[in-house]
Amino acid sequence: MLKLIFAVNINMISQIIFSILLVVAIFLFSRNMSRLRRNIMLGKKLGEIDQIPRRWRLVVLNALGQKKMFARPIPAILHFFVYAGFIIINIEIMEIVLDGLFNTHRLFAPFLGGAYTVLISSFEVLAVLVLVSCVIFLIRRHLMGIKRFYHSDLKSWPRLDANIILATEIVLMSAFLLLDTADLALQHQGAEHYHQTGNFLISGLFAPALFNMDSSALIGLERAGWWFHILGVFAFLNYLPISKHLHIILSFPNTYYSKLTSMGKMPNMPDIAREVQLMLNPDAFPAEGAIPEPAQHSKFGAQDINDLSWRDILGAYSCTECGRCTSVCPANLTGKKLSPRKIMMDTRDRAEEVGRKIDLKVENPFEGKMLLNDYITKEELLACTSCQACVEACPVNIDPLTIIHQLKRYVIMEEAASPQPWNIMFSNVENNQAPWQFSPSDRFNWAEGIETKSGQISTSSPNN
Repeated sequence: MLKLIFAVNINMISQIIFSILLVVAIFLFSRNMSRLRRNIMLGKKLGEIDQIPRRWRLVVLNALGQKKMFARPIPAILHFFVYAGFIIINIEIMEIVLDGLFNTHRLFAPFLGGAYTVLISSFEVLAVLVLVSCVIFLIRRHLMGIKRFYHSDLKSWPRLDANIILATEIVLMSAFLLLDTADLALQHQGAEHYHQTGNFLISGLFAPALFNMDSSALIGLERAGWWFHILGVFAFLNYLPISKHLHIILSFPNTYYSKLTSMGKMPNMPDIAREVQLMLNPDAFPAEGAIPEPAQHSKFGAQDINDLSWRDILGAYSCTECGRCTSVCPANLTGKKLSPRKIMMDTRDRAEEVGRKIDLKVENPFEGKMLLNDYITKEELLACTSCQACVEACPVNIDPLTIIHQLKRYVIMEEAASPQPWNIMFSNVENNQAPWQFSPSDRFNWAEGIETKSGQISTSSPNN
């Protein structure tokens, strides 16, 4: 009788502890995500979101299907195993959570019958694939000397963060396989409350080694694996908002809200467009001799994160830090300081700094530092050729170029800090309608003597 009462009390205490931990984990995750959303919304509002069907198609292809990852097949396949394991094994996490809340064991097993054995076996196969993939990723990062993992912008915390994530995945998958193995051994011994589920594909290979183990020790091992697994999941859930692994959540909205305009198209600023139109077209004046009202001056370009759009900041938080953008950047490949990955990491770090000041109730959280100069230097910005290679390479449709353009626009139009060769080019465009220093009437001289398809020789007339 006392043994039964003791068992009931232990189960009740375990149920209460689990419920409290679940509520705390969800509360902390909700609070962290709320802060993250606030940081993202420090940016400017966007206009109306259009082309909804096309956006959903991109989400399915790039965020869910990881289409762009397969430009590099081997890491793409390994990443897909990790990704699929993370998504699908969450079904098993749901059962564990319900078992913890209702003090049950393998709640779904009686309802699913033989399908349950197949389901858990598939989870175990995925767990092994995740475990092996993470080990290979660690080898790639530390033994294969892949340049993008040793770049100067990926050091200290970012490098440690990647290792923590991979190690956590390995430990969680190992705990999952351990608890299944101990569970099968307890089923073999006929332990109370351990339902017969059939032999699981992976843990069934190791369970016979535990058949002769003491039942109490086996229960302790199974419970330890169960608690370690679920507490690891709770900890990982609240590690996400401060980790690069946040992309498993934000890659979906980032892909949905990604720019759909043609690559290379840079939006005009209305104030600038108005002044240029008035300068080039006198008929645009409201009346002969009348002077139009000057446009109200707004900041040209971006100096800090609140000058960017919230979509730009969302992209920074969605960054996987994989370095594919930097690995294809022509400026970076020729030894210049520009790294598109660093641009996104710096933008995120600046948003985090402002967010911390808001939490501390600092009167003006933007004072002290700026994104431009304090985080991202002019040298980095002016090295960009706007080739779009970084945008094309990103697996989740992040657009570093928009941030670079906005910061560069501020440097040139607000600080007048463009290099002298650029100023010469600007002057030529203004006076000659071309970047080169020759008369507009001579712009077709390059075609002198070129034979056309009809066999005639070009006379380089400006009307050709």
